[in-house]
Amino acid sequence: MKDKRILFVSSEVVPYLPETELSSTAFISAKNAHSKGVQTRIFMPRYGVINERRHQLHEVIRLSGMNLVVNDIDMPLIIKVASIPKERMQVYFIDNEEYFKRKAVFTDEDDQLFDDNDERAIFFAKGVVETVKKLNWAPDVIHIHGWLASLLPLYLREFYKEEPLFIESKIVTSIYSKGFEGNLNADLAEKIKFDLHKSDKIATVQIPSHTNILKSAIENSDAIIHGSETIDEELSSFIAEKEIPVLEYQVENLKESYLNFYTDLLATK
Repeated sequence: MKDKRILFVSSEVVPYLPETELSSTAFISAKNAHSKGVQTRIFMPRYGVINERRHQLHEVIRLSGMNLVVNDIDMPLIIKVASIPKERMQVYFIDNEEYFKRKAVFTDEDDQLFDDNDERAIFFAKGVVETVKKLNWAPDVIHIHGWLASLLPLYLREFYKEEPLFIESKIVTSIYSKGFEGNLNADLAEKIKFDLHKSDKIATVQIPSHTNILKSAIENSDAIIHGSETIDEELSSFIAEKEIPVLEYQVENLKESYLNFYTDLLATK
């Protein structure tokens, strides 16, 4: 895997957010790949709860400045970057004041999902792709962690399917047990349709539940990793139907197992 390129895209990463199974696994998988000589880039949203001074985030002017269209509205994209202490790994933060400045991650003070989480997910997916294009950095593997990042496979396979940087990229999605109750904004499918128009894959998120958003990621991925010991049975069945490579939950040997899984995936046509 040395000199290969892996793009890690996660809705949560330590040390920028509290330690969870997802945020820790995203960090560990990137750290281990980096330590083995793999070229890595990590992308996550720049939530308002992240202390920019403590973590030494700074805006990258040459990457910022473009507008992304979400549901026919121009939304400014701001890119910030930081280095994880002692690891020499760069983390890129997708930022927009309207979507991410609030002092919370996914829910309000009443523990209700933000009504614009659907648009935040679209903006994040498009922001990652547009920034990687500006970096002119073609990843061999794109590893997705977390539901807020789970529209990226759909956008890569449909909206950006002609983009040369990603034509050879293998998409891996990790599935975790923790999600959210209820649904995102009921207009999610219509907002995606603004970009994808006639794609039949939009139907998967017509009801924007946690399960359906992950199903969208699964059907647009080349391989799946079980990030939790137990995952939703409906998702397990859906994965089995796709007949794509699956790495079961790793209790002890996560580091080597992930690298071996990437290697085997890249060896397939």
